[in-house]
Amino acid sequence: MDNRVVTAVARTSCQRCHKRKKKCDRALPQCNNCQTANVPCSFLDGDQQSGTYPIAFVQGLETRIQELEGQLALALEATRDSPVVPGPSSLDNGHTRTHNIESPAHVDDGVGRGFSPFSFRGQAHSPNEQASAISMARELRILSLEAAAERHLGSSSGLSFAKLTQTILKRLTPDRADFVFGISQGDDILGQIDWDSPPDFSHPHVMNFPNIAGFGPALFGKMTLSNIIEPSGSLTDVGLPAKSRADQLASFYFAHSHTLYPIINQSDFLALLDRIYQQPSDPSIMDSLSYFRVWMVLAIGSSSRCSVSMVEESEALLYYNKALEFFECAFDYGDMVALETIMLQVSFSFFNQLGPSTLTPKWLLMDIGLTISYVDTWFLVGVAVRMAIGLGLHTTSAYEGLPFGIANMRKRIFFSIYMMDRVISIALGRPFAIQDDDIEIEPFVDVDDEQTDDLGAQGRDRLEPSMMAIPRHILDLRRIASKISRQVYGNPATIRANTPHREEIIHSLHRELIDWRRGMPFPLPDLHPRVPHLNSNWYDFNYYTHLAMLYRPSPLFPTLDQVMVKKLANAASMSIRQAYNMHRQKRFAYNWLNLLSLFTSTISLIYASTVQPQELVSYLQRAQVIDDLELVLQLFDKLNGKFSGAKNIQCIIDRVLRRYKEMCNMTDAN
Repeated sequence: MDNRVVTAVARTSCQRCHKRKKKCDRALPQCNNCQTANVPCSFLDGDQQSGTYPIAFVQGLETRIQELEGQLALALEATRDSPVVPGPSSLDNGHTRTHNIESPAHVDDGVGRGFSPFSFRGQAHSPNEQASAISMARELRILSLEAAAERHLGSSSGLSFAKLTQTILKRLTPDRADFVFGISQGDDILGQIDWDSPPDFSHPHVMNFPNIAGFGPALFGKMTLSNIIEPSGSLTDVGLPAKSRADQLASFYFAHSHTLYPIINQSDFLALLDRIYQQPSDPSIMDSLSYFRVWMVLAIGSSSRCSVSMVEESEALLYYNKALEFFECAFDYGDMVALETIMLQVSFSFFNQLGPSTLTPKWLLMDIGLTISYVDTWFLVGVAVRMAIGLGLHTTSAYEGLPFGIANMRKRIFFSIYMMDRVISIALGRPFAIQDDDIEIEPFVDVDDEQTDDLGAQGRDRLEPSMMAIPRHILDLRRIASKISRQVYGNPATIRANTPHREEIIHSLHRELIDWRRGMPFPLPDLHPRVPHLNSNWYDFNYYTHLAMLYRPSPLFPTLDQVMVKKLANAASMSIRQAYNMHRQKRFAYNWLNLLSLFTSTISLIYASTVQPQELVSYLQRAQVIDDLELVLQLFDKLNGKFSGAKNIQCIIDRVLRRYKEMCNMTDAN
């Protein structure tokens, strides 16, 4: 292949050519002038350098990767009789001879053509065998597949970490063979997907939701999935619920969803709801936008309430389908309204049982080149971000001359999109739709709707935190999470830095998390006894889950010392206990985001416990690891009532738990 024909091109000249005022060909990774002069080119050190990459150039890189993967598979096959376990190099009666663990953070998270990190006794499996055998990475991929209709998962998703943990579990087997969990009882969806093919939103196996783990034929009581995607009969006769029920759902929406993503003006909406019930035949009230807002708020309120009460969700989905009847007309009310309509759909997808694959009107998707009737939330969030960028909501100039109330409301909308993007992108290890450096504006002011006017905040009580203090504080957490993703998982410059510098990055982010937890709004508003984030345990849970993400093996620190392993073990244990506390208080939200968080916390606990560089049995007894796994097993038993995909995760936890107990019992017997 002629590399000069398909060379990637930088957007600007290199520093040397720019200073010398020489014409630069901008070829990546090194321009021709620097290459001829045999001097380093600034492109080689430009971590933020962006460029255009021809298809042939990318295809050449993919071909080279495939060749290297093939060579790696052959090398591993040659050494299969003496497999090398990353981390503890040996196990003698529960002891290990090394204190560090090496993480394959540099390995691509995709599944290779002929190589699996989880080969039984060193032998590679066929794709069907890989898909049918239960493994941590497989179950994490299935959970994420429900969130995204394509195969790629990035480093922050924890997929490589799941593979590493599965390898570490060899310590629990007498002959250090692979730790086997069993065979999945569900349909072999992963085995039917070609992971080396380009992403395809319309792939029949990707979009065949009834066959994906977590979706049975009768998902919502008597309502089947086919009734949701293609509702039978007409929704014309569906009317608004009784006023008392509407008030109840709206109240829960503003206590729960509104304090996460404040995208609707509460005072205006409640006034609208009263007018609709008082004057149902008034044509000035009965417009499509008003009805769309009302039905969506009722749907989100019902769905988020179901996520903590574990009742069936037919009511929420009925309201959601009713709202979609008004979606197209509401979408045409203007750019800001169109943005709001998409964000309401994203909010609904965060809490409903169908998960983050959102049903979307075909006409909207056809406008952007898709012909399916549902897309994943990550895609919809990307659409919302691009609309916001097109409106300039990330720039200061977009707010010049606007009254305070309108400007603050638009900032709330923009930063709600930002928080949604961070939540789902980090969970899936996907690229952010907008970078922090591109945002020019300051966050919204934490003042409630009834306390604002065109001039500013009025009548604000500084001794009592407002409702908006909650999402404002959660925004700070999402910004810290963004830093963790960027500095720990995605910045090549920091990954290549020396150890003291990398340690300072970890310590700095840890301090930010501590400051965030200490700065929790107090006292928390007493809006509803079932809302998770109106309880201090929710802030503890998120503090520890982010701490575990910071300290688990990563591209920044593929090798952990004893101190980092101990911090990871404590963070994972505490996150599980905080989740269980919320479960006992009936405040835990059983949604797909918490399902993923609990699973990654459990993987972190198992990893940090099994890799301990001391006598394993005494550590298990002293650290109460068995008690923590029994708690999380109860949580997944509850989640299994809503997401059948949690069943295989239960098998994983139960198998490890039984092995831990067996090891402790053998010691007691001796």
